[in-house]
Amino acid sequence: MAKDYQAKGVSFIAISSNDVENYPQDSPELMKEEAEKVGYTFPYLYDETQAVAKAYDAACTPDFYVFDAEMKCAYRGQLDSSRPGNGVPVTGKDLRAALDEILEGKEVSAPQIPSLGCNIKWK
Repeated sequence: MAKDYQAKGVSFIAISSNDVENYPQDSPELMKEEAEKVGYTFPYLYDETQAVAKAYDAACTPDFYVFDAEMKCAYRGQLDSSRPGNGVPVTGKDLRAALDEILEGKEVSAPQIPSLGCNIKWK
């Protein structure tokens, strides 16, 4: 998805805010390896103090936020309706629809359904 929309001028950033002392599998070093393996084409940052997650009231991983040209949060919601074990394919339908409307200068028209994922591992 990032590659598709980066070509349209959209910037992406991923931020991990998990407590790595109690969850070392989420360490920046291991997440860097994962980002390289998967081929992320955007910055992947580590929120060591968890201040960013708290400032945005992030609740889970992943939690998607889309900002418009004025840097106003125009969408906060799910990627799509897929969930582990529900048989719905991962398409990014909801996030793509929001991005398309924002790129067209429209407000996001669909209901913004919260993301569902693992809770952020708080310190």
